[in-house]
This record gives sequence, C-alpha cells and structure tokens, in this order.
Amino acid sequence: MMLIEQADVFSPEPRGRMDVLVAGGEILAIAPHLELGGAGLATAGLCRIDGRGKLLVPGFVDSLVHFIGGGGEAGFASRTPEMQLTDATLGGVTTAVGALGTDSTTRTLSNLLAKAHALETEGISTFCHTGSYQVPCKTVTGQITDDILLIDKIIGVGEVAISDHRSSQPTSDELRKVAAQARVGGMLAGKGGTVSVHVGSGESLLQPLYDAVAGTELQLKQFYPTHINRNMPLFLAGLQFARDGGVIDFTTSTTDYDLAHGEVAAAKALALALAEGISPLQLTMSSDGNASLPIFSPSGEVLGLEVGEVKTLHRSFVQAVREFDVPIAAALTAITASPAAVLGLTRKGQVAVGFDADLVLLDSKTLAVDTVIAKGKVLVEQGQARVKGVFER
Repeated sequence: MMLIEQADVFSPEPRGRMDVLVAGGEILAIAPHLELGGAGLATAGLCRIDGRGKLLVPGFVDSLVHFIGGGGEAGFASRTPEMQLTDATLGGVTTAVGALGTDSTTRTLSNLLAKAHALETEGISTFCHTGSYQVPCKTVTGQITDDILLIDKIIGVGEVAISDHRSSQPTSDELRKVAAQARVGGMLAGKGGTVSVHVGSGESLLQPLYDAVAGTELQLKQFYPTHINRNMPLFLAGLQFARDGGVIDFTTSTTDYDLAHGEVAAAKALALALAEGISPLQLTMSSDGNASLPIFSPSGEVLGLEVGEVKTLHRSFVQAVREFDVPIAAALTAITASPAAVLGLTRKGQVAVGFDADLVLLDSKTLAVDTVIAKGKVLVEQGQARVKGVFER
C-alpha cells in the first residue's frame, strides 16, 4: 500500500492538492486528506511519499516505440539497438506500444512480442501492433483479425507506411481491408483495433486514408497517422484530418537536419494545433523511440542516420509548456489521456480511482521527472532508476 501525500494532481486536468492511495497496482482513493487507520484501513507496511512541491500526473503513454530497434536503411550496420527499461522509465513512460517499421524480415513479430513481455516483466505495461510498413501485413496467425483477437498484447496494426518511398505503395483497397480487419478484431477482443500509419513526405500526404474510407462505413478515426509534424504541408493536412474527425500524432524524436529543413518540432506543432481549435483529445505525441532517423537526399540516398529516444516525449512536454505556453493539462493530455483513448487502453492515462497505478511525480518548477510509479511499484526515485532492466548496468 502506498500513500502519496499533498501533491498537486493533474488527472490530466488539474484537481488541486490531494492525497492518493494506491494498492494492488490500482488507484484506490483520491481526496484532499486521507486519514488511514481510523477508517478501517490498515497502515502496517504503508509506504508514504511526500508529494509537496510536486505535480502528480498520469504515467506517460508512448504510442509508438521500436522495442527491438529498427532501421537498416543504410545497410546491416545501421540496424538500431533495442530499447531498455530505463530508456522509458527515466522519461516518465509507464506504458509503451511496440511496432515494426521498414524491416520486417530481420525484425520479426515474434521477437517484438518477446521483448514486450520482457519489458512487462521488468516493470512497465507494454502492447504491440501486428504488421509493419508493408501491405499485405505480416502477422503471427496469418490474419490481422486473429492476431488482435487471440494475442493479448496485440491491440492494432502498424506502422503501415503511406506517402513514402519505403512503403509498399498500398492501394486504397488494401488499406481498406487492413482497416476493416483491424476494426473487427478490435470489436471482438474489446481492443482499440486502430491502424497506426507512418506518413512520409510524399505529395499524396493523407489522401490515401481519405480514399480508403470513401464509399465505405469505415471512419477516418480508424487510422492513426503519425509523423504529422514532418513538414508544414503534412502538418496542415493533419489539421484538416483532425477537423474531419481523426486523431493525429506528432513525433518527438528528430534531428537538427530535419528541423532545419522544414520539420516542425512536436511541441510547437502541438501549440499550433491547439491554437487552431483542435481538441486536445485529437492530438498526441509519441517518441518513435529506438527507430532509425535517416536523413535522405532528394533522390533517396541516405546522408546520415540517428536514433529515436523515448525520453524525448518528456522533453517535448516540457518544451510545450515552458517555450510555447501550452497549458500543463493540454500538454499532458497529448502524452496520457489522448493516446490511451485512441488505443483503447481504458485503465491508462488518468489519475482516477479504478485506474492503473501508473503515476509520475514532476518537480513543480522545472517539470523534471522525480518519481515514477508503474503498476503500483516505484521504478524511479529522485530522478534515479531504482529498478533497471536485467541486462542494464
């Protein structure tokens, strides 16, 4: 049992100074003052955490991470490394969704699932998408619907690539069938069943998604496009996609080269979208952690390569608040409640009774990560990892 005392709670909306009681990996009670013992609650073994001077917020939900690495665009030596536990926890991430990318030959779904289970054992909550950039999608069981329905950790499909020279150039009919199968699998399994879509810098932008739903009963929100801050034309197309009912995602990992050549920083993109009247629940940020960040010439030649980092999710949240004047609640929504909602993770993304005890204490002045609690256990304390992955030094 754990009692976090007198922290300023953001759920992600502000709730004021509160005590929060946690037990069994779940939030049991939230109140201005919780008196234990007198109400029949045993206090033996109670862990008390002083929340004064700190913000208590939901654990961050990172909707796109490459658990087993990615890359390969510059040959075998450019395959990026696997994610480690503290890559997530030191940045406040308590829930992460893994996916394959360009390479679904040397990176496999079975390996992705094994790594997801490993990270779960080490302390955080993990989920996966079936498929990869290519369509038809590679799956575990042979069918998208069966993967989502029969494999607990698989909650959707992705990253399916469009408007990118690395994609399989899927037709409207192929995208339509992927979305339909994900929709049915999600309904039958009680999962989100969303299709995470990698969007490149091609001229077609988001038009393939509009073409896929045209003349069908499918809705745009079945697709969840990411990298929408890649350039200004795509950002503007993303705003229209949100106005038409969809949810859009901004990528927090980037390079100096990309920022100098038209990419919009995720924090700035979030601020601009909010200023355009887009609902915070239609906006998310994800890290693209451990993905390759290739720098391509206009002809498609690789000029350089960097690696995405999960910790950029927290960094962009801080930047949005401190540099772009985004309200804390709105910035938090983009990395907690909003991704949890679009992915169908009904016990994640909020500080509320009955939700999972995934919580982060932030310094109220600097917004630095102080304490990270995942599934009711303290993984980070005073900014230092209390728990590390099996093979971390």
